[in-house]
Amino acid sequence: MSSHFLGVDWQLVADNHELLLGGLRYSLTLTASSMAFGIVLGCVLALMRLADNALLRNIAASYVNLFRSIPLVLVIFWFYFLLPFFGFKLGPDKSVFITFAIFEAAYYCEIIRAGIQSISRGQVGAAQALGLTYAQSMRYVILPQALRNMLPLLLLQTLVLFQDTSLVTIIGIKDFMGSNVVVASNNGALKEMYTFAALGYFCVCFPLSMALKKLHKRIAVIR
Repeated sequence: MSSHFLGVDWQLVADNHELLLGGLRYSLTLTASSMAFGIVLGCVLALMRLADNALLRNIAASYVNLFRSIPLVLVIFWFYFLLPFFGFKLGPDKSVFITFAIFEAAYYCEIIRAGIQSISRGQVGAAQALGLTYAQSMRYVILPQALRNMLPLLLLQTLVLFQDTSLVTIIGIKDFMGSNVVVASNNGALKEMYTFAALGYFCVCFPLSMALKKLHKRIAVIR
């Protein structure tokens, strides 16, 4: 029986499963760590953008506008190739983690800001009337409600982040895409392995995107 199905040499995949699984684990780990740090930084930036202090608003706005106006691949090059010239030798793994975390923070910031603004300002006034400070109002009243509204978009942006991690291949990191490139190059099987890579990303992203649509509808009904 032929080992080819859907244009993929599955025997070749089986022979290199450790490398491919290792690459997938790297991509998922990079996605999770970058998401966690990016959301925390994005939350700080969102609060700065909503602050009464004009300086804080302008700093956060400049940060967001900068990273939303340049390609991600360029930021990867900045941190990997240019920082060593200034004495900062981070290595590929730390470079891409910092890159994705600070880049995605700009996008998470806007999602979080929109989520906070979706909550009636009257609730802030009500919380403060009960004696809560602004920080306590945000922590106990506004953010929990805003999180429900922005959760689908946060997860959707994380799905985009997972796909974008494939860009680390350009600096030689063996993530899921990079491991497929290695196997394809070593075995002269570009068509087969690139097809397998596409199937792999599809199998991860499509079911999750369908789940996010259902989550969005459920939240809309609750609201």
